[in-house]
Amino acid sequence: MSVLNAILRRGDRAPDPKRKTAAAPKPVDAPQKDRGFPKVQGPADAVLYGTVIALIAFGVVMVYSASNVFAAQRYDNGYFFLVRQGVFALIALPMIVAIARIDYHRYRPLTYPLLAGVVGLLAFCALGFGHSAGGAARWIAIGPIHIQPAEMAKVALIFWLAYSLSKKHEKIRTFSIGFLPHVLVAGFLMLLCLKQPDFGSAVMIGVLTVVLLFASGVRLGYILGAGLLAAPVVYLLVVGEEYRMRRITAFLDPFGTRQGAGYQVAESLLSFGSGGLSGVGIGDSRQKLFYLPEAHTDFISAIVGEELGFIGLSFLVLAFVLVFWRGMRAAFSAVDEYGSLLAVGITMFIGIQAFTNLAVAMGMLPTKGLVLPFVSYGGSSLLVNSAAIGVLLNVSRPRRSADAGAVNTVRGDGAKAPRAVAPQGGSA
Repeated sequence: MSVLNAILRRGDRAPDPKRKTAAAPKPVDAPQKDRGFPKVQGPADAVLYGTVIALIAFGVVMVYSASNVFAAQRYDNGYFFLVRQGVFALIALPMIVAIARIDYHRYRPLTYPLLAGVVGLLAFCALGFGHSAGGAARWIAIGPIHIQPAEMAKVALIFWLAYSLSKKHEKIRTFSIGFLPHVLVAGFLMLLCLKQPDFGSAVMIGVLTVVLLFASGVRLGYILGAGLLAAPVVYLLVVGEEYRMRRITAFLDPFGTRQGAGYQVAESLLSFGSGGLSGVGIGDSRQKLFYLPEAHTDFISAIVGEELGFIGLSFLVLAFVLVFWRGMRAAFSAVDEYGSLLAVGITMFIGIQAFTNLAVAMGMLPTKGLVLPFVSYGGSSLLVNSAAIGVLLNVSRPRRSADAGAVNTVRGDGAKAPRAVAPQGGSA
């Protein structure tokens, strides 16, 4: 069942025993299945493909523009971050193509090993064995590469939730089967993130869990009840740490606290303001000259706004809106609930990151350490996001349903069309 049907039919999800099933396909249609999987009928979404590739290429350019002066001063090599980001981009691009060709149903047997693996990595960091930076042990250092298990945990959780929720479809509205186990697992992952500490990743895991529970048809009362119980816990976590309260203060009055906690946000806002309509020109940012911290990572969107102006920033936002739209389009047209939930989870995973990063840089949210997907510097983030997009691209491929003879395609308005041609990619 697609996410669209899950939302429209939340009131009654139990199967009707009197309902007649579709007639079995004729023998000539039997070869349409490949080892039990719905047969792929067309290419992946070309618009989504092209947008993600453009974002990765744009990110390499902007990482160099934002970091060359800092890299020259710190590493005596202005190309330091460019080379590293370029290498990761060269790995990410063929990885997207390869993963997009793997049927997403093949990941089902890997669900629990993947979840167990990320739990082990998170526990490794939570116990203090991870690489520390900025007062948090969130990374595992493997030579020059730093892996952030929390990023992988979000994707692993999406896979597990999609698998578990789709498997428990008939009992999804029960508390003990459809709701409680999923909240407990997500809560355990959140605790491991908080132990590092990584409040932002914990919040992201919670939001992704809520979205997938709602999309699968879990009772809204359970979700709202859990939210009410979690609210005081979140409040205590915020007020209980001085550095989190400083971020709230900086968010409320960035220029009043410019000499302290609000410095980064204030400089970011100055970057956007300096860009005007068309920007100062690529490579000509003044804020990257040691005024704006983390210019090539968390606040790279401020450099985009300064160098390319409102017009350039608008195109960047439009690109992420396009990714979100095509991802949800793939979710609505998936041939089964497992694919729909995977697509919803991955789309929200990318979309929430992008929205949060841009909102923080513009002073609309308190500062959090979330990078801009595909654009900010960071190999671990780029590879995880690229792998997730590869899976989303595979879900977007039109297929012949495993339990019906019709091809699952999408018209330009997003509605399903009963025709056997015109794949749902950008060529449709």
